[in-house]
Amino acid sequence: MYDMVHRMGKAELAALIARNQNAPDPALLREAALFRDRHYGRRVILRGLVEFSSHCRMDCYYCGLRKSNRRIRRYRLDADQILNCVRDGYRRGLRSFVLQGGEDAYYQGERMVLLVARIKGEMPDAAITLSLGELPADLFRALKEAGADRYLLRHETADDAHFARLHPPGQTLSSRKRCLYRLRELGYQVGAGFMVGSPGQTHEILAEDLLFLRELQPHMVGIGPFLPQSQTPFARETPGSLSLTLTMLALTRVLLPSVLLPATTALGTLAQDGRGLGLAAGANVLMPNLTPIGQRGGYLLYDGKIGIDDGTEEGLQQMLQSIRAAGYEPDLSRGDHQDFRQETTPYYL
Repeated sequence: MYDMVHRMGKAELAALIARNQNAPDPALLREAALFRDRHYGRRVILRGLVEFSSHCRMDCYYCGLRKSNRRIRRYRLDADQILNCVRDGYRRGLRSFVLQGGEDAYYQGERMVLLVARIKGEMPDAAITLSLGELPADLFRALKEAGADRYLLRHETADDAHFARLHPPGQTLSSRKRCLYRLRELGYQVGAGFMVGSPGQTHEILAEDLLFLRELQPHMVGIGPFLPQSQTPFARETPGSLSLTLTMLALTRVLLPSVLLPATTALGTLAQDGRGLGLAAGANVLMPNLTPIGQRGGYLLYDGKIGIDDGTEEGLQQMLQSIRAAGYEPDLSRGDHQDFRQETTPYYL
């Protein structure tokens, strides 16, 4: 049944999501895990995460980094600090890194191009994923030429009206989609993604997300539950559902069998074993945090975020232990999508 997801229309997908909203069908979870294992085996790919800036020019209604939040402790790592975070992860065996920040104008230009070039010049066998928001086409191109391998730009919702409910005027879904298609044209490994349970979301809107993913064919998809943040207009909204998030992870895996699919920190924040349950639903990526511990409290997209007090070594070792305890093998290699995979031997710790 679930192998027919790629042929379903919006109404069929919405009905399927509704049937699985309270508890994902065990058959769906088994099929998702089977597709994941077929393409990646029992490997869980680790990507070192550097949250380098909590400054943001945007004002998204759901995000704690929004520019209207006057109570957040803003920070910005300089280029040497970011490079040292990557070096630290590299020494620990990691070969894949994610540089993520708010839409900080300070780093939306030549500074980031030079930083990417420095990292690739020093660690040419490492893969770099950027998550910097919407950028001009020429900057996307310059970053790619400097050595960036991947770009994560979550679309958050594929429904225009719902996008407008989550964002202030001036931000549009059409602009977000243009960036995603431009990134594909430039040869990036492209990541999209969405929240589950955001205010106003329906089963039909979630079905629209799946249809968009089917059209875009991204190489990475970030899916996590909506979690409220106290300094946003959605502070009193209900968090997204664990079971529905797992259902959407599993359906995405079945829809895009070779996709790189993280079990997100938000999922681990929602439930104690959330990330483990995410792996069981077909996810195959985890992201240990390499951000300096003294800065992590300033990068609160939502309330209650886990891991902000864990040192890099402590967090990495806990993650490795949990991966093995769940019957998987940690993979610290570049972890490329199969369409970009190089003929190198994965590095296991």
